[in-house]
Amino acid sequence: MLITSLLPLLSRYSLGFDLVAGPDGTVTLTIIPRKSEGNKASPEAGEVRPISITATAAEIDEELARGADGALGQLIAIRKELGDQIAEQRAAAETAKTAKTAKTAAKLKAEPAAKTPSPAAPAPSAEPAPGEPASLWD
Repeated sequence: MLITSLLPLLSRYSLGFDLVAGPDGTVTLTIIPRKSEGNKASPEAGEVRPISITATAAEIDEELARGADGALGQLIAIRKELGDQIAEQRAAAETAKTAKTAKTAAKLKAEPAAKTPSPAAPAPSAEPAPGEPASLWD
């Protein structure tokens, strides 16, 4: 039952397990999602947060027997949905980035080449030509 319950997470992550027996007959099962090999995207912190269940061994077995209808199954479904949403957002961001880059490249290609500056007009001389009054504006 455990592996069947975890298949949705296994499609996206590598999983680690920790089992600890408590002093009062309880058991703590901790499932630790990790980045799987070959997965290019790094998982977000919320995606790889460990899942812990503390109960008696019989209660944990009963919970796992519920499959997708149990608390663990529902939590895994929510985690998978979260992972899918994050993947969609990453893809949309990458598409927007690619579109912006293409738009910028097209804009630069469409602009005419920088014109060479025309030779500047000679600067007016500080001295007036013979017979002309001095200007206050020069």
